[in-house]
Amino acid sequence: MALDTWAAFLAASTLLLLIPGPTILLVIGQSLGGGRRAALPLVAGVALGDLAAMSLSLAGLGALLAASATLFTALKWAGAAYLLWLGVKLWRAPVAAAAPPAAPPRRAFRDAYLVTALNPKSIAFFVAFVPQFLDATAPWLPQAAIMVASFVVLAALNALGYALLAGRLSAAIARPGLRRGINRLGGSMLIGAGLATARS
Repeated sequence: MALDTWAAFLAASTLLLLIPGPTILLVIGQSLGGGRRAALPLVAGVALGDLAAMSLSLAGLGALLAASATLFTALKWAGAAYLLWLGVKLWRAPVAAAAPPAAPPRRAFRDAYLVTALNPKSIAFFVAFVPQFLDATAPWLPQAAIMVASFVVLAALNALGYALLAGRLSAAIARPGLRRGINRLGGSMLIGAGLATARS
């Protein structure tokens, strides 16, 4: 892969990742509640979810999803239902004067992985986005490996940045009323993302 093509891919991917989506909303919500200690399982879940989605896209699942309305719809509804469930759970989360305990690492990892991997729009997006940076005259596998590895690293760093920022704000947001408002805002955004996914 040519250096200028790789640099263009990194720049485009960075811009896309900086726009918060359902995954980042989840990362922020759980980091606000759990502080910095919640960051690593969330970041690992995001990285593995992006690795799965992008690898499956490049392996042909993205093209299959684009061609099969039934499969796309099933995956879309699964992702939408999970986002709605997380949004309602965050909306109803109890608040206290002290910061709530962090979600167990395994659950935080699972939630971040599923929200990231179960987004059919991401898979379809990778199918449309990645070929723009492929050189048809060069071997496909090394190019795909470089792009997958680059995107996963950028996605993990992006999630880590949001998680650390939210974790730092967690200590400053101690009032139960403020925490409740943040939970409801985050829950509403996740519910909205779930509804938008269902309607797409």
